Amino acid sequence: MNDSLKLLDPTGETSPATRERKPPPESLDGLTIGILDIGKARGDVFIDRLGGLMEDRGLTVKYYKKPTNTRVAPIDLAQTIATECDVVVEALSD
Repeated sequence: MNDSLKLLDPTGETSPATRERKPPPESLDGLTIGILDIGKARGDVFIDRLGGLMEDRGLTVKYYKKPTNTRVAPIDLAQTIATECDVVVEALSD
C-alpha cells in the first residue's frame, strides 16, 4: 500500500464528522432498503432495475431522489431516509 495515499471527502466538508462504520447486516430479509437517486444521468435506470430485482426477492424497497445532483441531500431527506430505512443504496451513473 502507498503510505502517501490521501483520501479526500467528496462532499467538500471542511470538518467532516467522524463516526464508526456500522457492520453490514447478515441478511436483508425483513429490512427496509432505501434507494437514493442522486440525480445523475441514467441513474434512474439503474435504480429501477436494482429495486425491481430486490422486490422480486420479496424485499421491501423505498425510493428517494435528491432535488439536484450538485449538492448534498437536504437534511430533511437524509433524516427521512434514516428513520424509514435500515440500509441504503446510493445510486449514481456516468
